[in-house]
Amino acid sequence: MSFSAIKGQIGPINILKKYIEQSCLAGGYLFTGPQGIGKKLVAKTLAKTVNCLEAGLDSCDACISCKKIDNNQHPDVHIIEAEEACEIKIEYIRQLQKEINLKPYEAKVKVFIIDDAHNLTAEASNALLKILEEPPKNSLIILISDKQALLFKTIISRCKILKFAALKRAELEIILKEDYSVEKNLAHFLAYFSEGSFGTALKFKDRDIMREKNKIIDSFVLSRKGGFENLSIQNREEVSGYFNILATWFRDIYLIKVGLPHSEIINFDRRDELLRSMSEFSFSDLNEILSSISESILSLGQNMNVKLVLHNFSSIIQH
Repeated sequence: MSFSAIKGQIGPINILKKYIEQSCLAGGYLFTGPQGIGKKLVAKTLAKTVNCLEAGLDSCDACISCKKIDNNQHPDVHIIEAEEACEIKIEYIRQLQKEINLKPYEAKVKVFIIDDAHNLTAEASNALLKILEEPPKNSLIILISDKQALLFKTIISRCKILKFAALKRAELEIILKEDYSVEKNLAHFLAYFSEGSFGTALKFKDRDIMREKNKIIDSFVLSRKGGFENLSIQNREEVSGYFNILATWFRDIYLIKVGLPHSEIINFDRRDELLRSMSEFSFSDLNEILSSISESILSLGQNMNVKLVLHNFSSIIQH
């Protein structure tokens, strides 16, 4: 994908194009912003652009260099990422240090992309810091993170920072409908549930997410019985997803009660039921429930027993 085809990141892309035009693109960069909004895609497109055989301000996506980078087969473009959100250990950075000092095989610029850079261990961070202090010419190191606060401040200080933002939800809804032929109710839910994260919306696009989320709402909320027997409780990530769905329901009720336009609710397809449910919950009830949802998600992340977490939340719903 070329820069021109990437949605919603005109600001950072224009900055990068200016760097290319002024021939001052070198050293370390930090791409920061929410998860799933295109940071890695822009980084990879930048690698293509600086090595494109057509030599312009955007990748052609047709030359052999662009195609190799698209297929992760270019010998001078390296993507470093930990498996399953584990730590990025010093061995990765030692390999980077070895590779970055070698003459390029065929590229004009050697590119190293470190995804989820906040997962770097202390040892790896210190090793990377030394490289960032004096990066070789014709090399580019791009750190990607949605948790900038977890990075060493010394690393941040040696990088040019580009901030990425989520798409406006209404804008993402239009893109999903017009460019991906997503049905209007699904497009609205995906855009608002993902909070403008294009990657998150696409991840759920081909799942039967409307049926899934409505089953969760019916089981937990409208039945007032918990309904856990109809839902899998084996996978922590899946159960955490249940709670995120539930949070959208009670958030919607809260928004309706304070008078926000109905177009802002996530579960727009069930607005009639939301309106009927509004009188059942006071603001105090909603604050308690939303707080309990947050605590439940936190407890799951701390390895608390899944059944106990669900039981505790059920007692609040049935209260």
